Amino acid sequence: MTVKQISALELQAKLNQNENLCLLDVRELNEYEYTHISDSKLIPLRQIPSCLNELNIEDEIIVICHHGMRSQQAAEFLVHAGFNNISNLSGGIDAWSCQCDPTIRRY
Repeated sequence: MTVKQISALELQAKLNQNENLCLLDVRELNEYEYTHISDSKLIPLRQIPSCLNELNIEDEIIVICHHGMRSQQAAEFLVHAGFNNISNLSGGIDAWSCQCDPTIRRY
């Protein structure tokens, strides 16, 4: 199964419509502390396998990282673990900062 991609603008539209989403940030703690999308949940990529119980398999989960590479890996892992409604934020939080929310600091 191929992981769905979602653009920053598509994610923004979903959030503006108050869709029930789980924003899963898979960056490291220092990156998350530097900047993150509000209401996102931090589980660094290397901790995903041991933290599956912290995620609801029924939720729509949008996986986020810096540019979209680590989140793609995490999304593929989740799909193979049986999660069905997974999307990767294309371009990561950097795209979110550039296209949707300039208050998100870039690095």
